[in-house]
Amino acid sequence: MRRLTIKLDPDWKAALREAGQVVRAGNYQGETLIFETPGAFFGRLTELRWAIVHALQADGGAVGIRELARRLNRDPSRVHADAAILVELSLIERTQSGALICPFQDIHVDMHMNTKAA
Repeated sequence: MRRLTIKLDPDWKAALREAGQVVRAGNYQGETLIFETPGAFFGRLTELRWAIVHALQADGGAVGIRELARRLNRDPSRVHADAAILVELSLIERTQSGALICPFQDIHVDMHMNTKAA
């Protein structure tokens, strides 16, 4: 089962190094997607894009853009544009035929926001 953890971490370089150390140690715990700020996270992963991920997860198989747009009651060109961003982020993948799949059975969002004493 493939897993994805999405994190919010201003020091994304350190978080990436840490994830690399876990992989090198042979303790694979899934893949990680890191955003530096809440704005970056919410700017890229909108409600409509989450709906695409959810629909692909629920289907479990490959779905074409037009069929996905029909299921979501959206314009195919807008679904195509949103899917391109999700592919760029590696949240979904394209098959050789151009259909879309979500390779992750489990997606966890790990986000902490706090203030630090100055």
